[in-house]
Amino acid sequence: MVGRWILARLRNRRFFSLPALNDAIQNLLRDLNERPLRGWGRSRRELFEALDRPALLPLPAEPYEYAEWKRCRVGLDYHIEIAKHYYSVPHSLVRQEVEARITATTVEIFLRGKRVASHVRSHRPHRPTTVAEHMPSSHRRYRDWTHERIRREAGKVGPDAATLIDVILRSRPHPEQGFRSAIGILGLVKRYGAERVDAACAQALAINTRSYTSVAAILKSGTHKASQPAQDAPVLVHANIRGPGYYH
Repeated sequence: MVGRWILARLRNRRFFSLPALNDAIQNLLRDLNERPLRGWGRSRRELFEALDRPALLPLPAEPYEYAEWKRCRVGLDYHIEIAKHYYSVPHSLVRQEVEARITATTVEIFLRGKRVASHVRSHRPHRPTTVAEHMPSSHRRYRDWTHERIRREAGKVGPDAATLIDVILRSRPHPEQGFRSAIGILGLVKRYGAERVDAACAQALAINTRSYTSVAAILKSGTHKASQPAQDAPVLVHANIRGPGYYH
């Protein structure tokens, strides 16, 4: 009704800008709200001040943000998957079902209505977002290592060590879960030397094993030596060896 009344009042006027039209509409609304209503004896403005304004509440401190909810099962690696990205929760919640509240900027994780984790939303696929406090103590010792540092150290050992460690890191759902095996293999260099460790890694690749335990077992058993090509023995030269001319 109000819209039709305003259109009727403005039907013969021409406007050359949107601000000018808005000003005209605002003036008409002000006039309409000040007019007394039939049966009430008061205007819309007076009724608003008497009835509505006292019941108004302040706006929320934060603007409304659209959110979606998703039920997730915590994996053995204490992460849940949201849009192909992985977010950590406290490791004690492994295998439990949680709820994730997902917005454009955050991922909040709840267990039975209590928030247990909160992360900044990431859109990098197949990568983890991990909070150190969520990790078990056995994993925290490796948090100062990075993929680049591990690969750099593996390259110093040899090409086969670099290849095996890269395979280990890529084969895990989250590369950080392969840090323990990778760093363990690098630690074997102190005991066996870089050349032997690299040969053991070559043997591990040949038999398709991808763990620190396998490389350590190969070094302990010495099977990596058998896999190395045997070198031809040098030809001995001394006075008792006859040349081909002796028989002619």
